[in-house]
Amino acid sequence: MPAQHHVLIVGAGSIGLRHLRCFLATERTAISFVEPREEVRQSIIAEYPAAVGYASLEAALAAAKFDGAVIATPAPMHVPQAIQLLECGLHLLIEKPLTLDIASAEALAAAAAESSSVIGVAYVYRANPLLAQMRDAILSGEYGRPVELIAYGGQNFPTYRPAYRDTYYRDHANGGGAIQDALTHLFNAGQWLIGEMEKIVVDADHMILDGVDVEDTVHALARYSGGIMATYTLNQHQAPNEMSFTVVCQRGTLRWEPTQNRFRIATEPDAGWQEIQIEPLQRDELFARQANSFLDAMEGKSAPLCSLAEGVSTLRANVAALDSWRSGAWRSTSL
Repeated sequence: MPAQHHVLIVGAGSIGLRHLRCFLATERTAISFVEPREEVRQSIIAEYPAAVGYASLEAALAAAKFDGAVIATPAPMHVPQAIQLLECGLHLLIEKPLTLDIASAEALAAAAAESSSVIGVAYVYRANPLLAQMRDAILSGEYGRPVELIAYGGQNFPTYRPAYRDTYYRDHANGGGAIQDALTHLFNAGQWLIGEMEKIVVDADHMILDGVDVEDTVHALARYSGGIMATYTLNQHQAPNEMSFTVVCQRGTLRWEPTQNRFRIATEPDAGWQEIQIEPLQRDELFARQANSFLDAMEGKSAPLCSLAEGVSTLRANVAALDSWRSGAWRSTSL
């Protein structure tokens, strides 16, 4: 079947390549990409002969017509490129973090208000079917009002991102460090489950990761709308790859454990958990689901998994968390 769309991947680092691979796998779109390094560009074309490579965004826009784009460049480039592509009428999927500051996010929101394009932010946890099921259970009201969120994550970052020392991760100014790179995913998932964060206090430090100075360990307390309390704990150096989200409601406790491929519910003391287990998801599966969801949004079939407004809300949590860590004080997300 001929491709229905033509999507441009802007930035062909590790995450850009994953988007390229997963959009191709949908068999719904032709793919082009932007990579200024000639040697890298040619190696990608050799591996993915269906893709067309360009040395710059300007060269791509001059040479072909696109209806969508994925922005996977370093975070400071996201907003200028997004506004440029909006002016060309493209639908956009923008990698996290959306940007680094609220002012640029508001500039993007203003440009988006003048456009009919779909804009999504690539918080890929929302593509996990078990997290969606947990959210539906919370929103159903069956378990009462949420009162507490406990989020925990840890993994050996060099195992999954061996080149981290040579990427944006090493510099806050490029969107690096554990808060902007990893904890932001947890913030976004928490927002999806229980609503808007109102304030946060953070302790963080560089504890172990070799070759960088940015924080690799973060502890945070937060308050959400409706008085919901939250705790976030994350490190990027432990041996086991673990994650869990627990939401304590008035009449039940719900827990998502993505590394165990399960969602659990407990409603009675000492009665054990009710478990919903699925087969392990392949490494690219969430990104493939995200790609299909974005193409559906482009076609008007559904909303983006994470809207621009929701991405801006998560950015406010990022900014408040960094400010709290540096100041040693509670910080509001509304500033």
